[in-house]
Amino acid sequence: MRELEQQIEELFTLPATELTGAVRESAVSAFAEFKAALNAGRVRAASRNTDGKWEVHGWVKRGILLGFRLGAVVDYSIDGNFRFFDKETYPTKRLTALDGVRVVPGGSSVRDGAYLGTGVTIMPPAYINVGAYVDDSTMIDSHALVGSCAQVGKRCHISAAAQIGGVLEPVGALPVVIEDDVLVGGNCGVYEGAIVRARAILASGVILTGSTPVYDAVRGRIYRRSDDAPLEVPEGAVVVPGARQVTVGPAKDWGLSVYTPVIVKYRDEKTDASVRLEEFLR
Repeated sequence: MRELEQQIEELFTLPATELTGAVRESAVSAFAEFKAALNAGRVRAASRNTDGKWEVHGWVKRGILLGFRLGAVVDYSIDGNFRFFDKETYPTKRLTALDGVRVVPGGSSVRDGAYLGTGVTIMPPAYINVGAYVDDSTMIDSHALVGSCAQVGKRCHISAAAQIGGVLEPVGALPVVIEDDVLVGGNCGVYEGAIVRARAILASGVILTGSTPVYDAVRGRIYRRSDDAPLEVPEGAVVVPGARQVTVGPAKDWGLSVYTPVIVKYRDEKTDASVRLEEFLR
């Protein structure tokens, strides 16, 4: 894999004017090998290191961006009524029943270069973008989005209309990470490289961004993104939409408040029982 990484890094630095002839043929071949590794989960945009911290793999993002440079826009239309045009390097992912993935009829789409683990279920319509990693037995529900390079763990439920942002650019930015056994409620949004640790629950309507502080009403702490660390929701946290009062300026006089996520408890047996129904749907 080290040799492939070096190839991708070298090709990415070349200007478009040099991606012609034999150089282009070599680039197309390297990209095909790279995309096959993405599809198989052998390479991914981010992973946990031995310390349990998530780190981004910039060369993987550069490989994905290289694919956009190499691909021409082609006609993927089904017929005269269903017209689609996209890069030839990123068609829809080719799946068969042997892949062990359920794609329920109704308009879902998975872009080539996304990894889907065994037992993944995709309810219609949902969209999973290139570079995303969706691990075993996870459900992607109706109208849900998994963005470019987003990392989603095992046995998660990304509920209806939830959006898991990716982060393809800037290359060095950590994508959104959803660890194992996380429940992301309906109409949630997780963006800008936020990390949701294992077994956490985001109640419907929770929004997490890089600039959103999370107030832990159980432990008396406030979690924020720093210059050298992303926003993290602790393991097992149950997060609900909340508000905090504005204490300065005209907004204070007007009695205004702003949105903030609030941790109201940590998972216990009662919480586990309430989400166990998920197992019967897969």
